[in-house]
Amino acid sequence: MIQRCPWCGQDPLYVAYHDTEWGVPLHDDRRLFEFLVLESAQAGLSWLTILRRREGYRRAFRNFIPEIVATFDDRDVARLVADSSIVRNRQKITAAIGNARAFLATQEKYGSFDAYIWRFVAGRPIQNRWRSDDELPASTPLSEKIAKELKRDGFSFMGPTTCYAHMQATGMVNDHLVSCFRHREVGAAS
Repeated sequence: MIQRCPWCGQDPLYVAYHDTEWGVPLHDDRRLFEFLVLESAQAGLSWLTILRRREGYRRAFRNFIPEIVATFDDRDVARLVADSSIVRNRQKITAAIGNARAFLATQEKYGSFDAYIWRFVAGRPIQNRWRSDDELPASTPLSEKIAKELKRDGFSFMGPTTCYAHMQATGMVNDHLVSCFRHREVGAAS
């Protein structure tokens, strides 16, 4: 029997996300932007809620192409607030648009968002060795530092907890439990 991290439960969408995406080191700027939008949309909600709306977000946010999202205006905000396929929170929507602009500025300054965000871990994922979900932190001193820098660089809705979730999702940290079959696979891919 395959052992997984308990948080993914039995939901097929959650299991597929756990087995193929979560914790895998990600270096593609468009996908990193996608996770920024999705993680900030998740604030106060379950990740499964966002996963179930992911396709809606892809349509609504033009496949997470930051150059397009950065051009969204008040009409786009009104369109998104009316779109039931996403979380219709005006603040989160306007934050996503502002974050697209900050994302582009960061790319310009650092060459890529990948270079910007991965410098916090010196380009190599942190390999944790948690034995139970109870050990997993909601945030860390590093995610607090990243959140402060993101805020300084114009990002919003990216607090320490959201930043840590982003680090987990994009493989900056390997938080698969040591008993999970993905712990070793993800660690080896680093």
